[in-house]
Amino acid sequence: MIRSFIVESTFNNMRIDRWLRNKLGKVPQSLIEKSLRLGKIKINKKKIKSSFKIKTNDKIEFFNFDFKEKIKHDKKQFNPSIEVIKSNEDLIIDNNEDFIVLNKSAGISVQGGTKSKKNLVDIFAKSEIFQGTKPFSVHRLDKDTSGVFIIAKNRQTAQLLTSLFRLRKVHKTYLAICNGEIEKDSGEWNDNLIRYDNGKKITEKAKTIFKVIDKNTNASLVQMKPITGRKHQLRKQLFNIGHSIFGDKKYNSSISSKGINKDLMLHSYQIKFMINEKKYTYKALLPDYFNKLLKTKRLNFSN
Repeated sequence: MIRSFIVESTFNNMRIDRWLRNKLGKVPQSLIEKSLRLGKIKINKKKIKSSFKIKTNDKIEFFNFDFKEKIKHDKKQFNPSIEVIKSNEDLIIDNNEDFIVLNKSAGISVQGGTKSKKNLVDIFAKSEIFQGTKPFSVHRLDKDTSGVFIIAKNRQTAQLLTSLFRLRKVHKTYLAICNGEIEKDSGEWNDNLIRYDNGKKITEKAKTIFKVIDKNTNASLVQMKPITGRKHQLRKQLFNIGHSIFGDKKYNSSISSKGINKDLMLHSYQIKFMINEKKYTYKALLPDYFNKLLKTKRLNFSN
């Protein structure tokens, strides 16, 4: 049996083994190498190696290839309703030929996983905005964190933006409402944060520049600019100084926040970066529940 695919422009210049994993799921590299060596997978009727880079409109053919494990991600893919797609499209701040920027809602993951099925990548994959291409996530934002989020429309832009994030040339500003009165009005947090990966303890240096915008004995509104990008960095750092974020069920240093709200009061407020000498600045309006708690806690903030 012969099955063929035509390479789409979004995969231009990608290694064939990466394309195969993208299409087939978690296929072992050894199986890919063996199939290419035996000529079970050819490009434009020629045998190639796993390092071969495919081009737009290349024809990839499978000869008697076992498709039992194929396209695993299709089975797990979230299938959004028209209403869900429209509601997320309504959150878009900017839509250009290379990427979209949206004010992400709390409670939705960026990508699908074992714990969460509903996610932005699958939602926008069904949107007309990404017709003829696919959404590429270029950075992280926790499921329960709201605010500015970027999704690339093509692989070239995705690679560029990913590099900018990795090189710390994307400047992010977060806002959080946290328990109690933070003593210092501004400064830096430098921590050694601990996480575990498959039971292995990993220590990572984390740095954040912070400024307290308003505070009282009950709560503080703090602006944070992370220099590093560790998992749950801001939540952990506020927990470490005894001022956990309201609504944080994982890193909680005060029982007083329980029952006040179910939403995490952490918001990605602003992102700034530059591409080809052009400056981009995006701000995301605060969610209603965030503004409500500001009022309840008598904290002031002007956009």
